[in-house]
Amino acid sequence: MKPFTTPYAFLTERLRGRGARSAWIEYLITATCGIGNMLFGYDQGVMGSLLTGPSFEATFPSISNGNSTLQGFAVAVYELGCAAGALTVIISGDKFGRRLTVMVGELIIIIGAILQASSFDLAQLIVGRIVAGFGNGMAAAILPTWNGECSRSKNRGRAVMWQLNINLFGIALAYWVDYGLAASSSTSNNGWAWRLPLGLQSAFSAVTIVMALFLPESPRVLMRNGKVDEARDVVDMLSLEEDPATRAAEVCTVVSLIENALQEDSQSDSKWQAIFTQGRPRFFQRLVLSAFVMCMYQLTGVNLITYYVPVIFQNTLKFSRHLSLLMSGFVGLEFWIASFIPIPLIDRLGRRPLLLFGAVGQCVSMAVLAATVAYPGNKACGYVSVVCVFIFNTVCAIGTNGLAFLLPVELTPLQTRGTSVAISTGFFWLCNFFVVMISPVLISRIQYGTYILWACTNLSFIPVIYFFIPETRKASLEDIDVLFETNPKWLIGPQSKKKMAKITQDASLLTDAVLHGRKESAPTVDMVENAPSK
Repeated sequence: MKPFTTPYAFLTERLRGRGARSAWIEYLITATCGIGNMLFGYDQGVMGSLLTGPSFEATFPSISNGNSTLQGFAVAVYELGCAAGALTVIISGDKFGRRLTVMVGELIIIIGAILQASSFDLAQLIVGRIVAGFGNGMAAAILPTWNGECSRSKNRGRAVMWQLNINLFGIALAYWVDYGLAASSSTSNNGWAWRLPLGLQSAFSAVTIVMALFLPESPRVLMRNGKVDEARDVVDMLSLEEDPATRAAEVCTVVSLIENALQEDSQSDSKWQAIFTQGRPRFFQRLVLSAFVMCMYQLTGVNLITYYVPVIFQNTLKFSRHLSLLMSGFVGLEFWIASFIPIPLIDRLGRRPLLLFGAVGQCVSMAVLAATVAYPGNKACGYVSVVCVFIFNTVCAIGTNGLAFLLPVELTPLQTRGTSVAISTGFFWLCNFFVVMISPVLISRIQYGTYILWACTNLSFIPVIYFFIPETRKASLEDIDVLFETNPKWLIGPQSKKKMAKITQDASLLTDAVLHGRKESAPTVDMVENAPSK
C-alpha cells in the first residue's frame, strides 16, 4: 500500500484472518467514510445559524442588509465548488484510487476552512467556501463508492446508512456549536462566534486523513491498475473465514471474478462512449436513474430546512434569535436520531418502500407547513409549523437521505461506475446550489408558496420511483447488472423485487458451489461484496 505501508500494515495485520474481528476493517472503512462525510452535514447546518449573528453581520454587512440574493449566493457558492470537485473524480477515482482521492479532498477542505475562518471581507469568505466545497465534492463523490465496494451485499445498505447517519450528526453538531457560541456573539466585535464554527471543519478532515492511512484501497481499483497481489491481499483481509483453506478458496474465487469483470470492461467501448449509449448493460438508463435519485433528494426541499431553519424560525415565524437557535439545535438532533431508524430496515424492507414512504411523507409535511406558515401571527399555526419541520426531517431521514447516496453506487455498472457516480454527484451539487441560492429569495418574495413548490416536487417523485427505480435489496452488484441486462426496458420498477429475488438465489447457489469445489467456473461479479456474507 505504498506510500503508506507502515500505518496500513499496523492495523490490517492485526485483524486479518480473525473471523468476526476481520469485519472491523469493514466497520472502520464505514466510520472513516462517515467522518469524511460529516463535513457535508456540518456545513449544511453551520451557515444558516451564523447569518443572523451580530458579529457575522458586522463583519459582512453586505449580506445582512436585506440582500437575500447575495445571502443565498454566499451560502450556495460552496455547492458550486462541490460540483467542480465531484467532476474531478471522473479521472482521479479510478486512476489514483478511492483512498488517495479522499485524502486529497480532505486536505483541500482544511485549506478552505482556514480561509473562511480567517476572513475579514466577503470576497475571502466566498473563495474559502469555494475551495472547501471543491475538496468536499471530491470526497463526497468517492466516499460512498469506497464504502460500498468494500462492503458485502447483505451489509452494503446498512454500511452506507451508517455513513449518512454520521453525516447527519454533523448537522446536529453545527447547530449546537452555533447555539453554544450565540451568547458570546451578542456584541459585534466578537468574531470567534462565527470563526470557530467555520474553522472546526478542518478537524473532521484531519481525522479522516489519519484514519484513511490505516485502511485498504478498493480491490477493484487495485486490480484495474495492475496491482493484483495487493488486491488479493485486500480480499484476504476482508474475508470473514477463519479456516485458512476456506479463506484461500474464497480469495481465489473473488479475485478471478474481478479479473473476468475487468476483462469484459477492457473489451467494451470507452466509458465515455458507453455511458451515453444503452447497450446490453443499459448504461445510459442507469446513469439517468443514478442522477435522478441524487437530484430528487435535493428537490425534496430538505436543504431549505437544513440551511435556513434558523432564518425560517426567526424571520418567518418571528421567534427570538435565542429560541430560533435552540429550536434549530433540536431540529438537527432529531434529524440525526431519526437516521438510526432506516439502518435495520434498509436491508429488510428494501429500497423502494423507503423511497416511496419518504416522497409521500415529505409531500404531506410540506403542504401542511405551507398552510400554517401562511398565518405567521397565529400562535397555534406557529406550533404546527414547528411540528411539520420535525416530521419532514424524520420522514426524510428514513426515506430518502441515505438512499440518495447508496442507490447511485448500486445502480451503475462496473464499466462506468466511477464516471456515472461522479456525474451524478455533480448534478447533486448543482441542484444543491440551485435550492440554497433561491431559498432565501423565495422565502422573502412568495413566502408560504415556497413550501407549496416543494410539496409539488415531492408529489411528482412518487410515480417515478414506483415505475422506474428497481429494488436492489441484498443483491450483489453483479446481480443488479443481470437484472438490467435481462430486462431491457425503462419501466423496471414494479416487477424488480420478484425478478431480483430469483437472480440472487441462483447466484448464491452457484457461488456456494464454487466455494465448495463443485464447479470450475463462477459467474462474473464485480466486487468483494459478492462473496457470501456470514
